[in-house]
Amino acid sequence: MTRVAAIDCGTNSIRLLVADCDPATGELVDLDRRMTIVRLGQGVDRTGRLAPEALERTFAACREYAAVIKEHGAERVRFVATSASRDAENRDDFVRGVIDILGVEPEVISGDQEAEFSFTGATKELAEHDHLPKPYLVVDIGGGSTEFVVGEEHVRAARSVDVGCVRMTERHLVRDGVVADPPGAERIAAMRADIEAALDLAEQTVPLREAHTLVGLAGSVTTVSAIAQELPEYDSARIHHSRVSHDRVREITEWLLHSTHAERAAVPSMHPGRVDVIAAGALVLLAIMERIGAEEVVVSEHDILDGIAWSVA
Repeated sequence: MTRVAAIDCGTNSIRLLVADCDPATGELVDLDRRMTIVRLGQGVDRTGRLAPEALERTFAACREYAAVIKEHGAERVRFVATSASRDAENRDDFVRGVIDILGVEPEVISGDQEAEFSFTGATKELAEHDHLPKPYLVVDIGGGSTEFVVGEEHVRAARSVDVGCVRMTERHLVRDGVVADPPGAERIAAMRADIEAALDLAEQTVPLREAHTLVGLAGSVTTVSAIAQELPEYDSARIHHSRVSHDRVREITEWLLHSTHAERAAVPSMHPGRVDVIAAGALVLLAIMERIGAEEVVVSEHDILDGIAWSVA
């Protein structure tokens, strides 16, 4: 077994996985898996730059993760940075800060690389379930972008598009720094049009409708599953490989879009950092399901983070 640490720094959250990996058997054993909402992508869509306060939140999480990695004695560390740091003019400030704290350079990967990691992490276990028909469509709904990957054992086609829960919220639901509570029909319609345009773009590269099993990743999807199951608290074990029907996703999305901040915050399984962006993330999921005619989504807690860990091992 090789002990590795994988860090995935996205637009909304930064996550750490320390695990023992055995490439020979395909076994990955979690030692520590954690997530911190840092909103690194705060304002990037508008300014093109990483905000100083967003960088400091991210560096604070990196310091915490450095201590965990040292405690577990991980032999190898890989830090992957996605959408927000890929787009920002001042991303050198981000890179220098991470090197100072963790001793590794963040790899600002392309959308296609991001998709490859997501597919590996999400489907390595699913291959054991013969009743789930292939090909899979793995959808990773992030803060700034969404990755679409179609494949069987390996990736056949992949595309990353700039539609995510934070980007859509900031573009359509925020006015004068405040999230609409709840938004009006015009804002929802404009957001939906943006999402549909992104799906058109994705379909130029990825045969979305050829997929037989839809696999959904990341916080928007896992939170929808938690709400669907009416969990008294966020429970990864019950969320992992759960299935949520199209009708239930539609009901939850409608409720989220027409709820107040206080109502969303009162959901026991809701992470505080997702309260303002979950409605946009759920709408992205619903639009994807409707585009491909999916009757359900298989929810995976294993995603790009696991794919990064396997790449290190």
